[in-house]
Amino acid sequence: MTKLSEKLNFRIILMAAALGLFAGCKSEFEQVRTSGEPDRIYTKAMEYYEQEDYSKAISLMEIILSSYRGTAKGEDLYFKYAYANYNQGLYISSANLFETFSTSFPSSDHREEADFMAAYSYYLLSPNFRLDQQYTHKAIDAFQLFVNTFPNSDKVEQSNTLIDDLRQKMERKRLGEARLYIDLQQYEAAVQVMENLLKDFPETQNAEEIRYLIVKSQYDLAANSVYEKQKERFTKTNTIAQAFIDRYPNSGYRKEVEKYLNVSTTKIKEL
Repeated sequence: MTKLSEKLNFRIILMAAALGLFAGCKSEFEQVRTSGEPDRIYTKAMEYYEQEDYSKAISLMEIILSSYRGTAKGEDLYFKYAYANYNQGLYISSANLFETFSTSFPSSDHREEADFMAAYSYYLLSPNFRLDQQYTHKAIDAFQLFVNTFPNSDKVEQSNTLIDDLRQKMERKRLGEARLYIDLQQYEAAVQVMENLLKDFPETQNAEEIRYLIVKSQYDLAANSVYEKQKERFTKTNTIAQAFIDRYPNSGYRKEVEKYLNVSTTKIKEL
């Protein structure tokens, strides 16, 4: 046998040994998974969970959840199953699982933590403000429910901070929509969005800018309206422009708003 052949045979043996070892590890998991023995599967699932191998832990936990339903061990298993999904980054699943845990085990010592983690899972699902805000709404509702349910929890302050963060994102979303309507010269829609924004977010730090944009958009709407609607719309421009000046006498937008006020006053007299 040549030296080349010996080297090739040695490599083949090493590869076979490695594949055999890998197959052995895999077969151990498969043997447990297909054993049909809940206690054995439970023990191995907890082992994987403690080792932070959440993918395998989830696979095994799913098999035995029904076997331990209604037991103390079942409560702990379900709670860890929810956390395994959370730690695996499966936030839609973890949100649903933590919510289900709370309804299934309302007297559990883990109830408070589960409610918070459901809300926090939704928080992590909340996307950039430019995208659909379905999960932002869900996170706000879930955190608010948590605060109302557990007003003395040490998580209340954090929950309120996260609610504020989420509401700011919603506000940016609305303001972005209003700006888009302005760019598209859909001034009536822009005014409506911004008026609703002020109603829904009265604490906004952008109130002055938003009210200025309402005045400007209302003026542009009036100026671009058919003759029959101009007087009514210039009258509204006049009213909200004067209200802006009264509210923000030192505003940096004052000169522009005064211009809209003066022009609308003149237009009303002419019409």
